[in-house]
Amino acid sequence: MAAQMHNTNLTGEQDCILEPLCFPEQLCGSACPAASSDGHPVTCVLCSDSFPSPEKDQLLKHMVLDHKLVIADVKLIADFPRYMLYWKKRFTEQPITDFCSVIKTNSEGPEEQQELYFLLCDALPEDRILREQLQQRRLEEVLEQQQKERDDATFHRTCMFCSEEFTGNRSSLLNHMAKEHSFSIGLPDNIVYCTEFLHTLELKLENMQCLYCEKTFRDKTTLKDHMRKKQHRRINARNNDYDRFYIINYLELGKTWEEVQSEDDREMFEDEDDDWSDWQAHPVCAVCLFCEQQAETMEKMYTHMEETHEFDLHKLKTDLNLKFYQQVKLVNYIRRELHQCRCYCCQERFESKEELVQHLVNKGHVMQLPEVSHWDQPQYYFPTYENDALLTALSDSESESEGPNHTSEVPVIAEDISNLKVLKQNSVLGKLLKDRSGSS
Repeated sequence: MAAQMHNTNLTGEQDCILEPLCFPEQLCGSACPAASSDGHPVTCVLCSDSFPSPEKDQLLKHMVLDHKLVIADVKLIADFPRYMLYWKKRFTEQPITDFCSVIKTNSEGPEEQQELYFLLCDALPEDRILREQLQQRRLEEVLEQQQKERDDATFHRTCMFCSEEFTGNRSSLLNHMAKEHSFSIGLPDNIVYCTEFLHTLELKLENMQCLYCEKTFRDKTTLKDHMRKKQHRRINARNNDYDRFYIINYLELGKTWEEVQSEDDREMFEDEDDDWSDWQAHPVCAVCLFCEQQAETMEKMYTHMEETHEFDLHKLKTDLNLKFYQQVKLVNYIRRELHQCRCYCCQERFESKEELVQHLVNKGHVMQLPEVSHWDQPQYYFPTYENDALLTALSDSESESEGPNHTSEVPVIAEDISNLKVLKQNSVLGKLLKDRSGSS
């Protein structure tokens, strides 16, 4: 679910979150790249206002502020303009409430301060199928482009590391750079938009920029020595600006190249192997509420927050008799307030997070919370940070079951996956696998 809005007050610039927040250590694991813009303006799904494609954030902000509409996981939409056109048509045919989850903010406050927000996400089967279809269409376009490049015999380019020229197939240049200059960007058949890719790399070198760490140097000789000594004659796989040049990033909706690459081929055959003995859980990497400290276990994190910041989440849970989902909302509320550099107790604002943390200590506000009704609100079901491991480790010892039944404003829509299976079987990747297995 998107963390695009959390606060009832969306009039201030700082209070408007249009994209999911992530802690820095996982920012590079972004989703598949979106389709390149053709420059045509994109029109709002609920009015006639339009925005240039490069200004997608302005359109999202407009929909949140003017229409109270939030679109979840925008970065996973392969073709945003077509997605918007589809829903603009559908919203003229049926009420928005037929498609969107409805979130009431400030539900415990005065009625005049309550607002309704609409969440459009892939929990709705129609939205999920649309996203799958756009992803499939995008994959078909990319595979067609890749085939053109593989068959192109008119390719002509000079090596970026020497003066040798190459004419014919692009693979001759890529193989030359790998063999003669120890610079490999991968197998030619795994690359698409190769000319643009090489131009991007050449531009960095012309600007005296290292291709791996992207530091800038005063002259070409210093840059060469740096790349040789630091073994930086390669691109940084964590730089998601390069993702659009690799076919693997287009294969499956919502999966990065790392996730696709790490998948076991046995997963393609359902129920063939039920042995879970090789299961290995990924280590938890939780981030402190008040600083950038990280820990691989929750025990270490809780100890750090107690000893360093005098914050005891377990004590708050006991003193306030917090159920599981109340703990979730409390953590999201504190994260949100700290992100806005605002004291979660007295609401005083500060110029930096460091000043705020010092205020919490000096005023004794670390363990002081406002009235429960202030933070026990439906909008704080939304995580402030999408990759917040602290939320996954909250105690549910009493097996509370608040969840969706706690508020009727957050409906849960069952998903019909039958169409998704058909789509997956008929997808380009599925056909390629069938042809491959048939020919073997």
